[in-house]
Amino acid sequence: MITIILTWIGALLGIAVLLAMAVGAFALDFNDVLASRRQKAPEGTAGP
Repeated sequence: MITIILTWIGALLGIAVLLAMAVGAFALDFNDVLASRRQKAPEGTAGP
């Protein structure tokens, strides 16, 4: 009985780690997209 419980706990922890890695990779990619958009944005100039 205890082995079944420990197996399920291990499976849930493994899924949590995989989800955390996927979210982290997505956050890094999203941050890179935002940074590249900031670099491409034209700077405001004072007009007459």
